[in-house]
Amino acid sequence: MSETTPHASSRKRFTNIHVTDILRYRLPAAGFVSILHRISGAMIFLLLPFILYLFDLSITSEISFAYLAGFASHWFVKLLILAVSWAYLHHFCAGVRHLVMDMHMGLSKESAAKSARSVLFVSVPLTVLVALKLFGG
Repeated sequence: MSETTPHASSRKRFTNIHVTDILRYRLPAAGFVSILHRISGAMIFLLLPFILYLFDLSITSEISFAYLAGFASHWFVKLLILAVSWAYLHHFCAGVRHLVMDMHMGLSKESAAKSARSVLFVSVPLTVLVALKLFGG
């Protein structure tokens, strides 16, 4: 009894994507920001014990502070600091967006896309400012 009607066969089929299709899949801005929000949250969560340990070590004595200041002057460590700074700034901006959406504001497709782009337009320049400060710009 499964007859195919012309209308049913011309409809677009939505299926799950395969792992190999991930690079070709085009996400809307809100989906992209949401994935970055999760990645930045995971980075912050996983690195928080290490960051707190380094902070504790830096306030122990002047010698340990001087050692860590010298350690943080290396370009690779500065790059890691920049990555953590981006994670914090993006997670904060996207979190504010989610809080606003939790108040049932900006839920339409257009306003959600606009707020997602605004998260990127705020967090990326702030990260660039941190990079300029870190690398002496």
